[in-house]
Amino acid sequence: MTVQVNQKLKKFIKRKNAVLVLENEKIFWGQSIGLKGKTLGEICFNTSMTGYQEIITDPSYANQIITFTFPHIGIVGTNLDDNESKKPAAKGIIIREISDLSSNYRSTQNFNHWLKEKKIIGIQGIDTRSITSMIRNNGFLNGMIISGVINKQIIKKAIKKVQSWKGIKNSDLTSIVTTKTSYNWSVKSYDLDHRDENLNIKNTSTKYNIVVIDFGVKFNILRMLADRNFKIKVLPAQTDYKTIMNFKPDGIFLSNGPGDPEATSKHSTPLLKKLFKTNIPIFGICLGHQVIALALNAKTEKMSIGHRGANQPVKNIKRNKVEITSQNHGFVVKRSTLNKQIIETHTSLFDGVLEGLKVKNKPIFSVQYHPEASPGPQDTGNFFDIFLKAIVNNKQNAKT
Repeated sequence: MTVQVNQKLKKFIKRKNAVLVLENEKIFWGQSIGLKGKTLGEICFNTSMTGYQEIITDPSYANQIITFTFPHIGIVGTNLDDNESKKPAAKGIIIREISDLSSNYRSTQNFNHWLKEKKIIGIQGIDTRSITSMIRNNGFLNGMIISGVINKQIIKKAIKKVQSWKGIKNSDLTSIVTTKTSYNWSVKSYDLDHRDENLNIKNTSTKYNIVVIDFGVKFNILRMLADRNFKIKVLPAQTDYKTIMNFKPDGIFLSNGPGDPEATSKHSTPLLKKLFKTNIPIFGICLGHQVIALALNAKTEKMSIGHRGANQPVKNIKRNKVEITSQNHGFVVKRSTLNKQIIETHTSLFDGVLEGLKVKNKPIFSVQYHPEASPGPQDTGNFFDIFLKAIVNNKQNAKT
């Protein structure tokens, strides 16, 4: 019996062919998954129990290594429908255990094979609770995953590189994930069990022109806009005012995206100040929310751990109701910097940070969280209906 245990232990040690190196010089040994190689990024954690494919392909994770707190990842495999972008921007993943089994009728590919195809470097066999606790207690950490040939010299060099990396703060990362050219979008939400009926969406022949400023937009945002029968034009992050107005937009949507919003605001604020004067309805999500606030002279700051998960409670101040939301952000608008133009509409019930705003006497509003979910609850999907209503009202007011 002892011999069998020792043999299993030796096999397990041999399998430890990857290492996670942190800037605080902590080292975690594990097994390589996905692509082999080296990858450097900011370590964050996500508490969602489902939706790993949507999370990994969310462009907002650019330059980040995602730690999944749920212990078993990959059980439902991957499919062609659940990607939130064409190419994942996440730098890597850290998990407790990968599943070789793909058990779902929609699955088209094993999770590990999918990681290799998408060129994502990962590590398993890690105590993800320890990583999560470390971040919760000390704030974000930069780190590197190394797989393949590993020795003391390589680890020492990795520690130096991680410690010297500038990180995400002060970085405009939208250029990594934004579209390079404009395109039209018309794909609606997938019709699972008559989805349109469940969402109470009325299809109409009238199509309002919507311009989407792509800071790193998720596909499900575009689907939910298409569900409202909008005619959608997606434009690069640094599109100028004249080009936007040439499309004669009835509404403007500012998408989610990665990086430091203050760095992005260097090109977004001059544009938004012009757009605010047009009275065109503007709706922002996540980074879109933050750049709206910055254009209104508020400030943002980096959070110590961020909000990442599909179970985040938010208070709708006007309705005095709790809404469970999906979130993914490491920066937040500082409430103390809001001016009299800005009305707070939503607040986090986890840590009290600002989660939504609107502008007085203007059809401009935004939320920090993700009403489109994917993954996550559908409590706040009505924000896309609110956007539609704002456009309809604005068109009617223009006629009178």
